[in-house]
Amino acid sequence: MNEDTIRLATIGRILRRRWRILATLAVVGALVGYGTSVVFPPRYTASASVLLPGQWEERELLTQVDIVTSSTVIDRAAAKLGRPGVSGAELRDRVSAEVGDGNIIKISGTDSTPERAQELSDQVARQFVAFAARIAGGTDSEAATAPETLRQQVEETNRRITDLAKAADPGKTVESVQARTSLEKLRTSLEEAMTKLDQADPASTLAGMVVMGPAARPTGEAPPTRMQLIVAGALLFFLFAVIGHLAAARRNRRLRTEPEIAAALGSALLGTVDVPDERRAHRPEDSGPRASIRRFLGIDTRWDIPAPQRSVDEAGRQLRYRRVCARLREQLASPRRLLVVVPHGDEIALRAAGQLVAEAKGDPLLRVVEVSVDRPMVPDHDTESGALVVLSAGSWTAQELVGIAKACADGRHDVVGIVVAGTVRTRETRSDGHPPDSASPALAVRGHSTGGSA
Repeated sequence: MNEDTIRLATIGRILRRRWRILATLAVVGALVGYGTSVVFPPRYTASASVLLPGQWEERELLTQVDIVTSSTVIDRAAAKLGRPGVSGAELRDRVSAEVGDGNIIKISGTDSTPERAQELSDQVARQFVAFAARIAGGTDSEAATAPETLRQQVEETNRRITDLAKAADPGKTVESVQARTSLEKLRTSLEEAMTKLDQADPASTLAGMVVMGPAARPTGEAPPTRMQLIVAGALLFFLFAVIGHLAAARRNRRLRTEPEIAAALGSALLGTVDVPDERRAHRPEDSGPRASIRRFLGIDTRWDIPAPQRSVDEAGRQLRYRRVCARLREQLASPRRLLVVVPHGDEIALRAAGQLVAEAKGDPLLRVVEVSVDRPMVPDHDTESGALVVLSAGSWTAQELVGIAKACADGRHDVVGIVVAGTVRTRETRSDGHPPDSASPALAVRGHSTGGSA
């Protein structure tokens, strides 16, 4: 794996070179989000608050929250709403409760319209308060009647204290004053005890629950809204596209360095040459709707290769080609005839091969053929004394290059050398004495190799 796949600059290169496909996938994701919002209609949530007077512990408040969402309360609310086909089990998924500040329980109801959501939350709040009051007002158990019996006994005791105070010595002796004072203190203590008992009575607390007004009618949709789904769909598709590019780069096994390429083909590197970075010429086989869509989206554009370096000048580029031709003349005996093998689809290598033929000027005599990497087949040995493989770096895997080398061996061609081509940026105008790099020289034969003469 190349280190470029883990650099932040790689993300920028993806955005620059594949922005069309990324934008298209983002639009597709937005459409998917919109379709999801159509399938799942919008929801609205309304909330009602119930006040619990007195002092409550946290676990007691949580118990009341569980009571709100219990089947008893929800079923009563469903019966009161009277909506056809809507049962308590279905409403239970739409109702939630939570503890707020100041002993307040917030009851929320979600439904398809603001009016139905408001009605649902109000009805659940009323049924919760009614159920709590019913529990507090029960008279069947001894625990429920004990506080009332105690109050009656305290009242009777107060009357006895009053009678004793009146029957005491009306004089102003010390003993009589102390007796009346003790009786009044006893009366006060009993009254304070009954007041605390009333405050601590859970039944009276439950009966004192109050719904703090009707629920406010919601003005906006409950999340996720339609806009949120659209934005989320666009972002997800965009991120998945970027992650897919990075994953493909990590799995990329294309050879990028000259030693790796030479080892795969089993021959020596004769040199590297440069061709100007230009738009890819459209071949006849690249026509059709699918090819037009690929070109529009930029799928055919390589993004995982570094940006082309700036060329020094045209003379420097031509010097590289002449040096390769000189090395070939030194290696080959007369007559010097070579088969130039270019992998099919490698436009950079094909342009470099054409320029190499132009610079050779018939010595050596070069014949260019394109070989498919899927099923490589090289023309049989005729008058050529070997094969010269021209390709671009970072375009082919070791397995594909080994297949080309075997195809050359099957055609009885020895691979005499390898030329690696790369692109450079240039703004220079070409001289009239040299043909354009993209032009096909007379000796360069383009097309698929079929095993015969090309």
